[in-house]
Amino acid sequence: MTTVGFIGLGTMGHPIARHMLGGLPAGDTLVLNDISSDRIKDLLDGGAVWAETAKELASKASVVFFMVPDVPQVQAVLEGENGLLAGVDQELLLVVCSTVSPDAVRRLDEEVSASTNGLVRVIDAPVSGGQVGAEAGKLSIMVGGSDELVAKAMPYLKLAGSPVHLGPTGAGEVAKACNQLVCAANIVANAEAAVVAERAGLDVQKLFDLMRGGYAGSKIMDDKAPRFIAKDYSVSGAAVFWIKDLKAYLDEAGRTGTATVQGDRLLDAFQGVVDAGWGWDDTAIVQKYIEEQDQQA
Repeated sequence: MTTVGFIGLGTMGHPIARHMLGGLPAGDTLVLNDISSDRIKDLLDGGAVWAETAKELASKASVVFFMVPDVPQVQAVLEGENGLLAGVDQELLLVVCSTVSPDAVRRLDEEVSASTNGLVRVIDAPVSGGQVGAEAGKLSIMVGGSDELVAKAMPYLKLAGSPVHLGPTGAGEVAKACNQLVCAANIVANAEAAVVAERAGLDVQKLFDLMRGGYAGSKIMDDKAPRFIAKDYSVSGAAVFWIKDLKAYLDEAGRTGTATVQGDRLLDAFQGVVDAGWGWDDTAIVQKYIEEQDQQA
């Protein structure tokens, strides 16, 4: 019997935790800690257990999943008298599902292992598929860590999607960084195409319907095309988070001695979105950024 902890129950974390709760092996327990218990009432009503502090959660769990914005938020949960590390008295595995720098998650593992005499270890398991994939339990999950540690997390990751073990700690984040480069390129290319087509007098709806049937078609296009057509920038995935994602990619490209052709320009585009004050809009807002840039030229 295993007690599984989950911290970070927002847009992505909540549905992931719901799928884990629904598929837990008999006898296993899901313990939750978040800003407030109010927004996860459905999970608590479904049998999950509330922990008032991360310390309390750590005293019960042997595996803890994190879905928070970045490593500093993980560290904030770990530290302090009510922090997670204060409650550790047995082996504990931390699974970082957030999209973070590969080096940052490697350092986190080294630091917590050293400070706990090896009781606490870290692996990474970032996800791709967005809110739609999280809700459906069909995320692509990129896992990095030793075979022994990954084996402890795999049964629970499988409840949220399709996990693949790619190598040592940090390997999942490398895969996610590459994933984010491709996704960012798709988003920006679709946005730019929509602007050009509209200004040339084309029906943008017909254009995207046509492109979906050819090589340009993609899940990104399926998801974002309706937003580009309607100019709907209500948030599903906030543009601001892509700054850290693309920086993580560029850091890894630098570490591996790889020249970047698109990464820098994509980062410039998303940085421009954030600088314009639209960072908390959906990534589709890059369409508006492209329109505004042209007007200022």
